[in-house]
Formats: sequence, structure tokens, C-alpha cells
Amino acid sequence: MKFLGLTAAIALSAGSASAQALVYCSEGSPEGFDPALYTSGTTFDASSHPIYNRLVEFKVGTTEVIPGLAESWSVSEDGMTLTFNLRRGVQFHSNDMFTPTRDFNADDVIFSFDRQGNAENPYNSVSGGTWEYFGGMDMGSLIESIEKVDDYTVVFHLTRPEAPIVANMAMDFASIVSKEYADAMMEAGTPEMLNQAPIGTGPFAFQAYQKDAVIRYLRNDNYWGDPARVESLIFAITPDASVRYQKIQAGECHVMAYPNPADISAMQADAGTVVMEQEGLNVGYLAYNTTQAPFDNANVRRALNMAIDKQAIIDVVFQGSGQIAKNPIPPTMWSYNDAVVDDAYDPAAARAMLEAEGVTDLSMKIWAMPVQRPYNPNARRMAELMQADFAEVGVDVEIVSYEWGEYLSRSRELNRDGAVLLGWTGDNGDPDNFLAVLLGCEGVEASNRAQWCHQPFEDLIQAAKVSNDPAERTRLYEEAQVVFKEQAPWATIAHSVVYMVMRPEVDGYVVHPLGGHIFNQVGLN
Repeated sequence: MKFLGLTAAIALSAGSASAQALVYCSEGSPEGFDPALYTSGTTFDASSHPIYNRLVEFKVGTTEVIPGLAESWSVSEDGMTLTFNLRRGVQFHSNDMFTPTRDFNADDVIFSFDRQGNAENPYNSVSGGTWEYFGGMDMGSLIESIEKVDDYTVVFHLTRPEAPIVANMAMDFASIVSKEYADAMMEAGTPEMLNQAPIGTGPFAFQAYQKDAVIRYLRNDNYWGDPARVESLIFAITPDASVRYQKIQAGECHVMAYPNPADISAMQADAGTVVMEQEGLNVGYLAYNTTQAPFDNANVRRALNMAIDKQAIIDVVFQGSGQIAKNPIPPTMWSYNDAVVDDAYDPAAARAMLEAEGVTDLSMKIWAMPVQRPYNPNARRMAELMQADFAEVGVDVEIVSYEWGEYLSRSRELNRDGAVLLGWTGDNGDPDNFLAVLLGCEGVEASNRAQWCHQPFEDLIQAAKVSNDPAERTRLYEEAQVVFKEQAPWATIAHSVVYMVMRPEVDGYVVHPLGGHIFNQVGLN
């Protein structure tokens, strides 16, 4: 694999670089470049959005599903089969190790899903093989088989109806990879290249990556859709938000994400920057490990929730860019249950409830993310505020953190100690994407960081999955939110406003409600 020299990459600036080069100041390093293996938005920004396509896509700026690698699709009346008619003449990228000999076809679709659900597939365990979304969404039991009718027709046979199935197919984990490339890398003894040197059909082709420094892409001039407006795309990896802003001001980056909330007013007043904002389809939370005592006791979890001064967190951490969360889905999402009453902030009652449950001298860990996310602009500061809150009720807290990839990996473990700060930005605009993926039984040891499997809740969300009646689905999800609040596997913290900061010469950027940073429609004036 080629690597772009760090000095050369950082030297690129808005003033010195060609107008054909767009530089994005990203907040962290991707875990890899195979989006099916991961759940982090940082990774999706660097992989699924520029490099890959899916059978169907979300129109940028909306949750509307539009054709992607499938020109059209149909769902049978009984909801048990899903047929995709594939686009012809779509070419995969090439690199120094591989040049494709054929166009995209049905074999690539089948391989892209089979490797995630079939333990016999040689790629099932490559690069860790956790397949968090596939597992957390119970896709393994949903998909009975995938039938290749011909090179350009694929039928998914399902074991049950699944209301959000088409929208699910537009999610990042469903990105289509090249079976021909995978076979070539397996034969060469380097199957990990599928994750390290990615090849897709997307608007940009991967060129090089230097960890914690820079990612470089070139426009795919053979792209099947509208071509990217810039010749090259560069991710300048810059974890510190203040440094990202300095680079914007200095012309070293064109676009940045996740500004410090304290800097928003100054950015808005700065003629050299443009600030876009939008209500985020997100939630930030603290997930207890509900398999470990005393956090296996819902009363203990509710007591701890009552000890958290969420308004102080909104004031100090979000500085006006967030609102208190009481439910696990955001208020902008359909089926949000506004009748749910949030946990009162009441340290005295929290202490009394802990004592009533026989919990005294409790010590615990709070995990603080090392990166900024839309649902948590400063996890370390949030953890410190919680640490002080819990001390008021006699709970001693140690704050821990890890490198982002390790943080995500270790926090999945069933025996993880302590409670983890995390959050979620919706993938498809459906409540199932929050309630089932993050809190369903299939997500335990994967996307369900609370390791929480509660049958009354599970019954409700599974019933909602198979119903095609929006009113019935809404009723079931509203009930599920009541059960969630009673059982308290999380402390729900905040929903945030999403801000994007860019230089005035940036043209065509759209804030995406699903949280992705997408650049194929972006140009420079």
C-alpha cells in the first residue's frame, strides 16, 4: 500500500492547493475501511461514504431511499421476498494489487452479505469479523437465503416480514464490496487488504492512509452516478477541535466537524467561516453493564440516574447546543413518547434508594470517549461532572479511556466493568435502528453496550418489526420506551444540535440528518 507523506499532506492548504483538492479536518482515525466491520461514524465517513455504494442509498440531506447499485426494487405482498434489479456497467476501482476483470454483478451482492452471516465463508472471521450491525439487527435469522436469478437480479428470501428492510439496505454495513477482489486477496494470502486497501464502486477511490495523520482519495472518473466535483479529497486527521478551527482559519482545511460548543458564537461572527446547524437525529447516553452486580438491579440503575445533574451537563458540556434526553430515541423521530417522565435530579432520594437496595461504598468506572461525537462534544468533561454527582451519593468513580478503536472494541465485551459513555446517530430514520440495534437481545456483546436483554421490551420491538401498520408500530415503540425508562439500562443524557464549519469558498455541502459527512456533491468556488 502506498502512503502519503505526512509533511506533504499537512502542507496542503486552501491557499496553496489546487481548487480541485478539498481538505476535510476530521476528528479521528477510522478503525478500518470495511464499513461492515464497524459502527463508528468516523469510520463510515472515511469508508462507506466516499469509497462504496449500497443497493439503495439515502438522498443526501434526507432519509429518503433512492436507487443505488440497484436501479429498482420490489417487496412481495407478504413481505417475505425483496427483489433488486441491479445497475449494469458499474465498475469497481483498481489499485496496485488488483485490476477488476468484470463489472459489478449479483455475485458481489451475495458475497457482501454472506461473509457477514455465514460462518463457513472464509471472510467471516477476517479482520476480527464482529459484524456488529448484521448481528445487532438480527440479519442472520432474518435472511433465509439470497438467490441469484441472473447477473443483474438478486432476491432476498426472508424468514419474516421486516418493516424497515429497504431502509436497512441503505445503511453503511450493507456497502457492496468486490467478490473478485476478495478472492484475489484470499488467494494471495492477504485477505486483510479488503479492510486496509479498500476497493469499491463509489465516487472516490482510496489512495493512501497514514494512521492518525491523513487519508487521501482521488475522484473516480468512471463513477456510474454524478461525478465528484473535486479532483481529490483529503482527510486531515485532527482530534483537537481548537486545532481544527485554527486550520480552518489558516486555510489548511476547508471543512471541519464537531466544533467546541464554546467556540460557536465566535465562529458565527467570523466572516471567514460559515456555520451550518441542524437538529441532530441522535442521543448520548451512559450504558451500565446490566450483567454485573449491582448494575443488574434496575432500582440501582434508576438511583444512579437520579444522581446525575443533566441540566449542568447541558450547560457546561453542550453550552446551549443540546437538550436533556429522557428517551432512547430523539424527539424529532416518529413514535417518540413525550408522555414519558424523566428521572428527577434528586441526590437525596438517589442515596436513599441505593441504601434501600443494600448498596454502600460502591466503586465504579465511567468510560470517557477519546473523540468528539455529535452527541457528546467532551466526554471527559461529562465524566468529570458525573464523577462529582456520584460522589454526592457515596459512589466513587474512576474515569478511564482508550484509543477510539480499542474503546469501541473493549466496550462490547460482556464482562466489561463500569458504565460507558457512548451515543448514536440514526442510520435510517426508523426507531428500530435505535431500539433494536442498541437495546435488543441480538445486540448483546455487540451494539448493545448495556448488555441488556429484557424480554418484555424485546417482545414489543420484535412485534413492531413485522408490522406494516405505522399506527401499530408507533404504539408498540411508545410502550417500549416506557419499559426502557422503568428498567433504565442507560442514563439518557442529551440530544444535540449538529454544527458544521467551513470556509466561504465551499459550495454544495449539505448537513446530513443521519450524521455522515459526504463530499461527492461539494465543490470549491
